[in-house]
Amino acid sequence: MTFKAAAIQMCSGVDPERNAADMARLVREAASQGAVYVQTPEMTGAVQKDRQGLKAVLKDEAGDLIVSTAQALARDLGIHVHVGSTAIALDDGKIANRGFLFAPGGSRICTYDKIHMFDVDLDNGESWRESAVYRPGGEARVADLPFAKLGFAICYDVRFPALFRTEAVAGAEVLTVPAAFTRQTGEAHWEVLLRARAIENGAFLIAAAQAGVHEDGRETFGHSMIIDPWGKVLASAGGSGEAVVLADIGLDQVKAARSKIPNLTNARDFTLETVTAEAKGVAA
Repeated sequence: MTFKAAAIQMCSGVDPERNAADMARLVREAASQGAVYVQTPEMTGAVQKDRQGLKAVLKDEAGDLIVSTAQALARDLGIHVHVGSTAIALDDGKIANRGFLFAPGGSRICTYDKIHMFDVDLDNGESWRESAVYRPGGEARVADLPFAKLGFAICYDVRFPALFRTEAVAGAEVLTVPAAFTRQTGEAHWEVLLRARAIENGAFLIAAAQAGVHEDGRETFGHSMIIDPWGKVLASAGGSGEAVVLADIGLDQVKAARSKIPNLTNARDFTLETVTAEAKGVAA
């Protein structure tokens, strides 16, 4: 089966209403070009480093504007809409970095909460402490859609290959990495990590990204892309500004790649032993 997929590149600001309008415009553009699956970036609803400012605009899932807008778009356009993620208020005062997948009728297929928290101090002075605000997820997801089996991840998850391997072994043919990668880490690692996850799992990979300088002063790397199971970049965007990235996804390529390199089935269990020179009788 072949289908057309789209990755939406955005530069979300601090106002969810404006971001929802931008998302709707870009999703409609993608659908007009034949996309039946459209993915938006991480934090579609708001990129806001000020915690109090973010909490001031947060809603729970039932009241979130990005969620309701995406649901309406899926229903009106007759396509699958994947909100890469948006911030959702939780009862315990924490926030979920949550992705949503909607079916063409507008029903919610599933959600995915980002598992791995980005807690880091970068060389350029940027400091990220996601765990201070967000509650990490604990469950991987694979959605069995009419045209493909879809595996979920969000941004920093890309650095944890076991997540993608688990999803691929469970049957995922298309892996997803909506993101808001920093410019510094993106320049160094974005494309190579995405291509590696596609290659080692023999799967397509779709990564919609935030791009450019945001209202809150953060700068994200962009370069949204769609990659085939052999690691070839089929389509990509630039490093700033909005974009609609489109590619045809042919699942026969997944079967072919996994047949040529059957590492999913060749994997073996093993044990690990840590040895020291002294234990082996080798002089220091």
